[in-house]
Amino acid sequence: MQKETIATSQSWHSLEVKEILNTLNTNAVKGLSENIASERLEQYGENVLPEKKQESKLVRFFKHFNDILIYILLIAAVVTALLGHWVDTIVILIVAIVNASIGYFQENKAEKALEDIKKMLSHTAQIVRDGKRLEIGASHLAIGDLVLLHPGDKIPADLRLIKADNLRIEESALTGESVPSQKGINEIPAETPLGDRSNMAFSTTTVSAGTGLGIVVATGQNTEIGKINRMMSEVKQITTPLLRQTTAFGKSVSIVIILIAILVFAFGYFFRNYNTGELLMSVIGLAIAAIPEGLPAILSIILAIGVQNMANRKAIVRTLPSVETLGSVAVICSDKTGTLTKNEMTVKGLVTSDALFSVTGTGYSPSGDIMKTDRKADFSSEPVLDQLIGCFYICNEASLGKDDDNNWYIKGDPTEGALITLYEKAPVDHHETDRLTTIPFDSEYKYMATLVEADNNNIIYIKGAPDRLLDMANRELTLDGEKPFEQEKWENKITELAGKGQRVIGGAYKIVSKDKRDLHHEDLHEGITFLGLAGIIDPPREEAIEAIKQCAQAGITVKMITGDHIETAKSIGLEMGIGDGINALEGKSIEQMTDEELETAAVEYDIFARTSPEHKLRLVKALQARNIICAMTGDGVNDAPALKKADVGIAMGIKGTEVTKDAAEMVLADDNFSTIAAAVEEGRRVYDNLKKTILFILPTNGAESFLIIASILFGTLMPLTPIQILWVNMVTSVTISLALAFEKLEPETMKQPPRSPETPLLDGYFIWRILFVSILIGGGTLLLNLWLLGNGVNEEIVRTITIQTIVITQMFHLFNSRSIRKSAFSNDFFGNKAVFVVSGLLILLQLSLTYIPFMNHIFGTVQLPLHFWIYPFVFGFAIFIIVEIEKFIMRRIDAITNK
Repeated sequence: MQKETIATSQSWHSLEVKEILNTLNTNAVKGLSENIASERLEQYGENVLPEKKQESKLVRFFKHFNDILIYILLIAAVVTALLGHWVDTIVILIVAIVNASIGYFQENKAEKALEDIKKMLSHTAQIVRDGKRLEIGASHLAIGDLVLLHPGDKIPADLRLIKADNLRIEESALTGESVPSQKGINEIPAETPLGDRSNMAFSTTTVSAGTGLGIVVATGQNTEIGKINRMMSEVKQITTPLLRQTTAFGKSVSIVIILIAILVFAFGYFFRNYNTGELLMSVIGLAIAAIPEGLPAILSIILAIGVQNMANRKAIVRTLPSVETLGSVAVICSDKTGTLTKNEMTVKGLVTSDALFSVTGTGYSPSGDIMKTDRKADFSSEPVLDQLIGCFYICNEASLGKDDDNNWYIKGDPTEGALITLYEKAPVDHHETDRLTTIPFDSEYKYMATLVEADNNNIIYIKGAPDRLLDMANRELTLDGEKPFEQEKWENKITELAGKGQRVIGGAYKIVSKDKRDLHHEDLHEGITFLGLAGIIDPPREEAIEAIKQCAQAGITVKMITGDHIETAKSIGLEMGIGDGINALEGKSIEQMTDEELETAAVEYDIFARTSPEHKLRLVKALQARNIICAMTGDGVNDAPALKKADVGIAMGIKGTEVTKDAAEMVLADDNFSTIAAAVEEGRRVYDNLKKTILFILPTNGAESFLIIASILFGTLMPLTPIQILWVNMVTSVTISLALAFEKLEPETMKQPPRSPETPLLDGYFIWRILFVSILIGGGTLLLNLWLLGNGVNEEIVRTITIQTIVITQMFHLFNSRSIRKSAFSNDFFGNKAVFVVSGLLILLQLSLTYIPFMNHIFGTVQLPLHFWIYPFVFGFAIFIIVEIEKFIMRRIDAITNK
């Protein structure tokens, strides 16, 4: 057989065992020969996943210089060095390095997802080769090897099962199935979805019960986990809206800066009598003035503060830009099992021949009651119910316990665990029953039977698939004793429970003689009395239901993408407020759709069931193709590629796999879907505060640029040197602007729809406001300079007053910027203490700049006489009042426009 056929075949599950043995030249008893195993290992390679090439830390650091605004700064550093202005050169380089360092240390840790997938692989395997039972390293498994499976084993490769004795495998991390999968050996159709391939065992999944024997049919990158590994390697992560906007903004600003600098230099050279070196330094000063070099650093710091705030709300964000992206999420694609639901099976309903009962409480905690209509069931008058619950307890191999954190857990099958919890909730005599012998559950028979001792006779209790028990029973127990079995009635009740998305389990019994001490399948061919049914479901999280309502208010659509069955998904979705309980799309339908058709379906449907990792990834891509910012939540390996591709991947921190956590941008420390709503709220607050910060910072650059251009045009004194401009830009960016990061969420923010990714960083009003304040500060400072010079004030004093005027005015403008439209006094004026702290810090810095000698030497400032301080403070207060008047006028215009 050709290498490609063996290594990549997708249809082993559709072949008969005999055909597989012939194809792979192996034996169902002796396994492969050592010679063939060695040849295949050499031909196909070891059972390992390929290594990912790592990027060096140095390269990652220098990537943070890859910004056009930083390029302009570096060019300015080179020019100042050539002109001999070494202090300016050093300060410019320090600013560039500080910016890069902040970005480097705040960025995401190196991608670990592929490494964590490798850790999930089994390290050893029990195999048969040449008729000998061996334990070998899992990496040395060859295609065709015979692997033995026992409870607790981690599957070392993809296997086609040839023997399965009550074999159940926990596959939820790979397929999304909420209960362990029952395995068999018979061939199944080729088109069967991954979650329904009952004759296959997949690498990294775990044997929860029973034993088995399987033939290795795929190793390394050709396993299902290997395909996920490959998908993650191929997924190209997209940049966030903020990064796209700031990149576009940087390019636009740089083009404008270069054009203006060239024009201003030409004007000064040809029409003003400036020295070439002096003019060049002035133009460099203009470029530095126009560059918001502190903006990258302040954006990183504000996002880092957002990360800390989210961590306090149990949302751990691993990539800084994701904080802001959360604020623009329009769709949350959520896995069901363990995310929207508890991943703890719970009995919700019981049915006897005479009555229906509901069960309160969720999860494995035995707190709750068994209700009949609206009151607790009276067990003294419900002997059938008592016996049904006893049957479920006796026919059971699970156990209930508490961990060190006082949390309830089960050992064994989750469904059986739910029945144990039901027994503990019931007000019955919790005495141990003498169990004589048991027939374990078997997929061929679909039931479990236990023989127990009774007073005058012995009883066989039977628990299993209801359709199987319906075929076996000929009587049913009622309050009036045993009566003929009404099969159609019970079939209708099973359909009703299944329609609610519940997994249905049946209970029955047979009375036998006291001397009956053994048990065989033949003993159950007749004389079976049916007791009733239990409806079991993986219950939704109550807090998740409320969070989905909050998301709806914020204009965010929640979609459920699960590997579970479609009826279960529709039922859970309806209960949680997702979908209409009728419309849903299955994975097999997704496979038949083109990308264009899937784009339409991804928007139209809210429930997607029986999905594979490829389906989840395609759905995320389809939503992104419609320009929708989407988040994807999950906890299993099957979710990892979609999490990595989504704009924001959200992993469960408690029940999530390490692979999922490392593929995600955000991890929920409490596995609580409602934490996502809190994170979205924080993301919107962060974005609003980023906008306020930009609105605050850019007028500084605009005012400085206006001053320099006007000075060159009019041939007057250069108001600021390049190094003084850098001081003004950095001190306003990394001190007072930080206070805006602590502003509270604006009212009604979470009742607004998500912003479009096409929304520009600077809209028309922002551009107007920046120009308006820039001209106010720049023009006012120029007039103040001319007036001071006209009154004989020393040039060095004028320059020092200019620095103080721009910085102190920005401190007053900080209070304008706390709200974009509202009055500075209307929104809890003293609520943000950081505003007052940084204002005090700023005054200390400006005093240091003015009165400490070495600062005077570096920055070219002088010690101001006390009476000169009145100019910056009066000027700053005047600007504050004018901007507040402008905001008042804009509010009135808004009120008229919205009528």
